[in-house]
Amino acid sequence: MKPLSIFLLLFSAYAAAAPNCENLAQLKLPNAKVTIAELITDGTVTLAGVAPIKGMPRFCRVAATLTPTADSDIKIELWMPEAGWNGRFQGTGNGGYAGKIGYGALAGGVKQGWAVANTDMGLSAPAGSDAGIYTGHPERWADWGYRATHEMTVVSKLLLKAYYESAPKHSYFTGCSTGGEQALMEAQRFPDDYDGILAGAAANNRTGVHTSILWNFFVQEKDPAAHVPAAKMSALAAAVVAACDAGDGVKDGMLRDPRECKFDPSVLLCKAGDANDCLTSAQVETVRKLYAGPVNPRTKKQLYPGLPAGSELEWPRMAPSPEKVGAAPFNPLFKWTFGLDWDWRTFDFDKNVAALEKKLAPVLNATNPDLSKFRKAGHKLVVYHGWADWLVPPGESLNYRQAVRAKDGGKVDTDSYYRLFMIPGMSHCAGGPGLTQFNGLPALVDWVEKGVAPQSIVATSPKVKRPVCPHPQLARYSGTGSTDDEKNFNCVAPSATK
Repeated sequence: MKPLSIFLLLFSAYAAAAPNCENLAQLKLPNAKVTIAELITDGTVTLAGVAPIKGMPRFCRVAATLTPTADSDIKIELWMPEAGWNGRFQGTGNGGYAGKIGYGALAGGVKQGWAVANTDMGLSAPAGSDAGIYTGHPERWADWGYRATHEMTVVSKLLLKAYYESAPKHSYFTGCSTGGEQALMEAQRFPDDYDGILAGAAANNRTGVHTSILWNFFVQEKDPAAHVPAAKMSALAAAVVAACDAGDGVKDGMLRDPRECKFDPSVLLCKAGDANDCLTSAQVETVRKLYAGPVNPRTKKQLYPGLPAGSELEWPRMAPSPEKVGAAPFNPLFKWTFGLDWDWRTFDFDKNVAALEKKLAPVLNATNPDLSKFRKAGHKLVVYHGWADWLVPPGESLNYRQAVRAKDGGKVDTDSYYRLFMIPGMSHCAGGPGLTQFNGLPALVDWVEKGVAPQSIVATSPKVKRPVCPHPQLARYSGTGSTDDEKNFNCVAPSATK
């Protein structure tokens, strides 16, 4: 047979076997309609409002609108490699109130051979408005809280089956912040959706974290004298490091565990007039309130964990200078509860918090500690949180872990399916004064597919690599070699670090 004939024969066989992306536009789906089904072939994806995404393999891009209720309008996209699919499906999370597709997560996964999905969580808002426009739309709250992620997963698996004529061998969910909440909501409400879940800096106590954000704003802005200006944060952060950095045996500018730090902000009390290297008495009290976290003024009950020592350099992001104060941050949640005319200055951290929780906690909070169905299915959960997180204080991840252990009741080894990694010096999801990047997905894949539980996961900054140990273990320096090299640290029980 001539070479050309052989080529045409092979090409015909490939064409017959190759999946047809465009045909997915005709697929009948429950409560869903495919709006885009196109094969991307030129290596660059150009989308409105997004910088061109280059270096892409050939892949099938599918967009769909999901309407599980009459008031739902959930957008999803699923990107599938045309060739070289690794057999894995990855659902990915969003941030804040979402409202748009996270194309970066889709592109990154496809480049590695994954089929990847993302959703706007049903809260797309016109330019110039925000999620506050969904005040009075409880189905939209439920879509954002839990339903959109699950519906995205169900529809994506149907599309995968239609395109590849094969279900995924393994399914994973990854997300941070709101994405972390989506992750834990999946584990709690829909334990069969994913084999492995990676949840970062989870805002899973949604009403609590928004109460915390409002508290941090409130204590600085209600009284202009209490505001701590950005110019003072460097001195505050330096004082914390000076007091607590060496407590773990390594002077590296980050705190291994902020709970070990017994810093008193009164050491910075101004003695000879106000200056950027000291705090007024009102500012000292503000710093104490930020460390303490929101408290019910009547019952003295802790409403959410306070900000951790070591996060101070990020505090200017919480509140502007008093003369520029307008709406409180992340306020749509409060508008959903109290109406569009809600004013943060009138907020009562007793009665209003109770009303917020009563109305929204049932659909927004992923705090159910019962993971028994997820565990019995053999699925695995990796949770991580930066110790310097200023937006979603890390104490809540410790609280949830403790609640799950209590629910397991000692009859089940919680570590057999759920491991928590607390990352020294990392801010919200990434960045910060210490370790800045954490990738737990490879370790999660090994745990799910090979049964190899993560004994530690390396986190990095531009110059440093460190093992992060499963909580409550801590990384201890061996005493020899560079402290920038992860090989010179060992995971030990907390009592062994003293």
